[in-house]
Amino acid sequence: MNTPAPKNSALTNMYWLVKREFWEHRGGFLWAPVITGGIFLLLNLMGIITAEVLGAQHGIHFGASGELRNVMSRMDAGDMSKVGMVLDVAMYSAMAIITVVLGFVVFFYCLGALYDDRRDRSILFWKSLPISDTGTVLSKVLSATVLAPVIAVLVGIVAGMAQLLMVAITLSFHGINVWQLLMQAHPFRVMANLIGYIPIYVLWAMPAVGWLLFASAWARNKPFLWAVALPVATGLLITWFGIMGLFNLPAAWFWGNVVQRGLLSVFPGSSVISNVNDTSAFQHPSPGQEGFGVDLWQAYHIMTTPNLWIGVIAGIALIAAAIWFRRWRDDS
Repeated sequence: MNTPAPKNSALTNMYWLVKREFWEHRGGFLWAPVITGGIFLLLNLMGIITAEVLGAQHGIHFGASGELRNVMSRMDAGDMSKVGMVLDVAMYSAMAIITVVLGFVVFFYCLGALYDDRRDRSILFWKSLPISDTGTVLSKVLSATVLAPVIAVLVGIVAGMAQLLMVAITLSFHGINVWQLLMQAHPFRVMANLIGYIPIYVLWAMPAVGWLLFASAWARNKPFLWAVALPVATGLLITWFGIMGLFNLPAAWFWGNVVQRGLLSVFPGSSVISNVNDTSAFQHPSPGQEGFGVDLWQAYHIMTTPNLWIGVIAGIALIAAAIWFRRWRDDS
């Protein structure tokens, strides 16, 4: 008697495919942000210890006899808001360095995701299983755009909270009440902002993920060279034509909307430095809010811009092309 297939077999297959990606790339997805966060905290701890030791050696007693406590007691609401801003920046700083590492992890993961299977011939094994090429490629897209940033954000939140406690405990030795200080921070808002930025990252990174996966599926060798050299060389050629006055080609537009989006949008926050006027996403929050950091209401404004959705469409087209090459290009 034939056993009926589970109704959610597609979701189950996708779950195990993504889990397989995590198992095979645990070093990049998990340990890279964990080690980065640990090194960040260690360096900050070493800096605090160094400052305390040098201060004691030179007779500098920062906050002695409760001066800091007296200063805190004289602060008005505006001053306390600035203290909270500094504490929020301390939490965001841990995530900032992790996002740089995340960008490199996603970049090189996508670049080798489909090429490595052909190079080591493991593609023959995976094609012998009842797993479609579409499912395989989409699992890699989910791993790059959802799994990796979610893990990085969770690690960043833990590191940020540890950084906040480190600062608070250090100041407590100089006359500041720990709880009084922590009450000025906005840890839950920082967590919500970091988690809420993930959907923006998923959409913004789509063209780069699509291009890198396409290069990984299409290139017979040296996918890094093809993925990077082709758009950069084209940009240089367009710029040269403009300098020589041969053609009136939009070189600045090409560098910003093709090269930058196709290669660097896997780095979280790259939308801020793009040409889509999204610089308001990282600033003092809207009136009536306290703290500092990512104002999600303004950051989500990018979803109303054609630039974002044109990139998403281009990314989907490139992912579709990667699926096609995955199906027909078996040789290395």
